[in-house]
Amino acid sequence: MILDIFSDTICPWCFIGKRRLERALRERPQPGLHIRWRAFQLNPDMPPEGMDRQRYLELKFGGAANAKAVYDQVRAAGESEGIPFAFERIARTPNTVDSHRLIRFAERLGRQDDVVEALFTAYFLNGKDIGDRDVLTTVAASAGLNADEVHAFLASDAEVEGVRAEDATARRAGINGVPCFVFNGAYALAGAHPPEVLFQLFDLAHQGGDSAEAVSPPSGQAAS
Repeated sequence: MILDIFSDTICPWCFIGKRRLERALRERPQPGLHIRWRAFQLNPDMPPEGMDRQRYLELKFGGAANAKAVYDQVRAAGESEGIPFAFERIARTPNTVDSHRLIRFAERLGRQDDVVEALFTAYFLNGKDIGDRDVLTTVAASAGLNADEVHAFLASDAEVEGVRAEDATARRAGINGVPCFVFNGAYALAGAHPPEVLFQLFDLAHQGGDSAEAVSPPSGQAAS
């Protein structure tokens, strides 16, 4: 079974969705499951240098008060999965093209999941600017990648078009929010669902089928 996870590295619900998937796989292991992390940008028009976090919250949510109401819900969901979100540590909201490039680089080495985990940890728990290439190099090294190789890769334009094409493919397929789990290219589940819902998709994927079935994300899963 192939599971493609469309995700953005600054999406807290994607971090929560990762934890819930891990819990589902512990409860119901899926031998032979191949997971591929795929690029989606919640803010495709973000400047390359990113944006001051407070300015971003004003533009996206209309100010800190509205943002707090949204993020309180995310915090609660995170706590239930053992994620101590530290949104107050985030000073900048980054452009995520380079972090997605890094995930694609890690795929070649069989280290995608390690890098995705390290990116989520760096951004959501430590407040690191994962749009900064030096930060990304450090994050990659913590996940077991060669720092010099990562530095050289990020300094090039390799995989930039690949990331943009993957994002565009997702949008053409009707994906407009993340996380979105696509099983065997046939069944799509949008949102950070609990294991009981993921089990249903496991079963559908095992049964097979050639037409996509989509499930809309639950309300409230829009913070980034």
